[in-house]
Amino acid sequence: MAKTLTITTRNASFQQWQALLTNRNKRQRAGEFLVQGVRPITVALEQGWEIRALLYPDRQPLSRWCRELLDRADARRAALAPELMRELSGKEEESPELLAVVAQPDDDLARIPVGPDMLVVVFDRPKTPGNIGTLIRSADAFGASGVVVTGHAADPYDPKAVRASTGSLFAVPAVRVPSHHAVLDWVAAARKEGPQIQIIGTDEHGDVDVAEHDLTGPTVLLVGNETHGLSKGWQEAADRMVRIPIVGAASSLNAAAAGTVALYEAARQRAKQR
Repeated sequence: MAKTLTITTRNASFQQWQALLTNRNKRQRAGEFLVQGVRPITVALEQGWEIRALLYPDRQPLSRWCRELLDRADARRAALAPELMRELSGKEEESPELLAVVAQPDDDLARIPVGPDMLVVVFDRPKTPGNIGTLIRSADAFGASGVVVTGHAADPYDPKAVRASTGSLFAVPAVRVPSHHAVLDWVAAARKEGPQIQIIGTDEHGDVDVAEHDLTGPTVLLVGNETHGLSKGWQEAADRMVRIPIVGAASSLNAAAAGTVALYEAARQRAKQR
């Protein structure tokens, strides 16, 4: 059993963990992020993610789930004063039973499997962490192979993104790349190996309704920025632009919602083909 630290003051370790909540640069330098919640922590452990530390409130009764996870996880353990746990939760009214400090994987497109059934969703320059988490959750639900976040964007390891993914972040590869060029090079290399991957953009002025385009083959599905849509580079790279028909007073769909609709349509077509 790993040694347990007891932390009652805002010492150096506590300050480092606290920075993971709000400071993206420190998350990146440390290569780790905070996770809370039964399902997310359980999925992270089941999927083999590196858990570096487990934090729990000192001198308080713990649930069976928490005790068992503490016993089987190979990670440093720390018992914190309850008020310190509450601070790390990011919510004043809530004190979590368990927090996990989890290592960030490499941002390597090789983590995403390539093949005849691949379905990859690219989120171009998203500004809202919650939208990233929501789209990752949808990608998981509809059988996508991975999620790529391109350009200057919000952080998939922001606590809001992690919470919104409800554990799916640990089940679907999510990779950050600086621009569309890295993805296009990856697609070009994959095409040389066989799969004729199509790149399909989503836009309200697309050429055809999404349901009328064949999404059963290997596909990279593009979702644009919440305000400005897809970048010019992505628009030029797309083999086709599709639209999601909407009615009513709504002028457009939320970016994560639009991506979810397109992912559902791809999953529907693929299920029908089987």
